[in-house]
Amino acid sequence: MPDFSVIIPCYRDEKKLHSLLNQLQHLPKCVNEIIVADGASSIACRDICNAGGARWLPCLPCRGQQLSAAAAIAQGDVLWFLHADARISDNAFTAMKDALQRGAIGGYFTFRFDVPRQWPARILEPAIALRCRFGVPYGDQGLFILRKSYFAAGGHAPWPLFEEVPLVHGARRLGNFAALSEHIFVDSRRWQRDGWWRRTWYNRKLALKFACGTTPDVLAERYQ
Repeated sequence: MPDFSVIIPCYRDEKKLHSLLNQLQHLPKCVNEIIVADGASSIACRDICNAGGARWLPCLPCRGQQLSAAAAIAQGDVLWFLHADARISDNAFTAMKDALQRGAIGGYFTFRFDVPRQWPARILEPAIALRCRFGVPYGDQGLFILRKSYFAAGGHAPWPLFEEVPLVHGARRLGNFAALSEHIFVDSRRWQRDGWWRRTWYNRKLALKFACGTTPDVLAERYQ
């Protein structure tokens, strides 16, 4: 099993971060380090990291810059990027190890909404899987990549949104960026709050505007 560096960007999401760190502590002992790139530089986040065995890295509040700063100091053979509100499966490391042994340079997990799930989730999840196959999987799908391949692909863009797009394109040019069948569970609170179809349509509008040339900084202002 290669050594993994787990990298988690966080911005005022300490409760979810605490839960994720607890999950990681109960998985197989192949984590070389956990780095939390804290865009809020909060004392509460620092204390949770100290209690959860993670390295606290205060950063500017820009997700792409947070991820790049953490990757620059990471020492593991494989970099695994997780959002603070993710829930991971017990077989996550085995699935990544198997993909790497088959020659993949990295990959991503299958998107699945966490509980409470409602019926729109059963429609949106296969649609997201199709989008990932022909487009780009986003950072909430637990992207992982060999450390050397991460830098060869150019790393994350220094953007607040869509920061993983150049990385995934670069990785796919280098080798097999595998789609794992193993699930990663994505927090559904934003869909619950905004409405499942309204939130989905809003996300698609952001992606379309990005594809048409609107800068991530401008989109981030609208996203907030």
